[in-house]
Amino acid sequence: MQQTAMDGETRRARRAISAVFAVHGVVSGSFATAIPWIREHLQLGHGWLGMALVFLTVGASAAMPLSARLAHRHGPRRSLAWLSLMCCAGLALPALSPSLLWLCLILFVYGCGLGLMDVAMNAHGVQIEERYGKSVMSGLHGMWSVGTLLGGAGGALAAHSGLDGRVHLGVVAPLAAAAALVSSRWTLDVREKPTPAAAESGETAAAEEPPRFALPSRAALTVGLIGFFAVFAEGSSMDWSAIYLRDVTNADPGVAASAFTAFACTMAVARLLGDAVVRRLGPVRTVRISGLTAAVGAALVMVARTPALAITGFALIGIGVAVVVPLCFAAAGRIPSASPGQEIAGVATLAYASGLAAPAAVGWIAEATSLSASFGLVTVLLLGLVLGAGVLRPEGHTTAPVAGEGSPGRPQSRPASAPETS
Repeated sequence: MQQTAMDGETRRARRAISAVFAVHGVVSGSFATAIPWIREHLQLGHGWLGMALVFLTVGASAAMPLSARLAHRHGPRRSLAWLSLMCCAGLALPALSPSLLWLCLILFVYGCGLGLMDVAMNAHGVQIEERYGKSVMSGLHGMWSVGTLLGGAGGALAAHSGLDGRVHLGVVAPLAAAAALVSSRWTLDVREKPTPAAAESGETAAAEEPPRFALPSRAALTVGLIGFFAVFAEGSSMDWSAIYLRDVTNADPGVAASAFTAFACTMAVARLLGDAVVRRLGPVRTVRISGLTAAVGAALVMVARTPALAITGFALIGIGVAVVVPLCFAAAGRIPSASPGQEIAGVATLAYASGLAAPAAVGWIAEATSLSASFGLVTVLLLGLVLGAGVLRPEGHTTAPVAGEGSPGRPQSRPASAPETS
């Protein structure tokens, strides 16, 4: 009966955190499709817009290391709720910016909320994956992509109808906040993680409070580099796809916004199917095939002069980068540590730090040459996934049944160096 109750709690928590992932995606997708409106409202060139978008990722990267400490002090569930509220409330602010300076400041604050919520929800996802004893992170990130699809579709509709960006984001923000607050009530609230010695004896030991700031471990740096390549391509596509179609292919605003929708749709489908693919092919082969697919897509974007070809290219990028970041977070959760949230924050900070480079690099290359040429850099980095995928190979993993989880006698792959957790 106790095991059944725990399984019920875990399933309920998985549904709840899936909804939180989706809310974060709605927020991200809604903002991405509002970028052309913000650019035209403030009359910004590619270079200045790229500089402004850098502040979003600066805020996210600066705030991410604080997430584990907040969860330790206030509890994972309560921390997630308040960080989600902060993130959703920040969505309404960029469209209110009266000038470039204000846009930069507001995007920094908005980025802080995005980054803190991102680490918090991924830490919850790692706990769920540990309880299930099988890959679920790709599916959770699939729900994030479903959210970006919904947000992108709403943004495309708003752009097609000529709706003011302030109204668009002002309506989405409170709805997303309400959904996140309700969903977070059913997430896990586990504050402690067993040490290896305590796990063997069945006891728990209080975890030390994470430091305010800590450099990522060597393992986190290695895993985060792969995430860096993927997030660069993902961020470039999210931030520039609509503008690419407007400026390079002369698409109307509705069609331009649909480029992001195609990107988000293919990413969502690939992530929802990703757990099964990873279990069949393994993380290394999956990432190599994914990197090659995404690189082909970026190359198509480079040569595209029609909306159809550009949209196809962005769709392939979405398929290719879909499972890479979930695999990086899952690998971070397997790093032996008393504070898995800190390792996740380390990987997230490095991975999403590529967003510091992506908006500016694409914008300034476009300013100096062309927007098409800027996606040559994206293509090269995506080929880095093919070459570097080996770092995601589980070292010294063993296969053993996990009692009480899933089907009786179902095998589970776990790194031998990682502590057993319930």
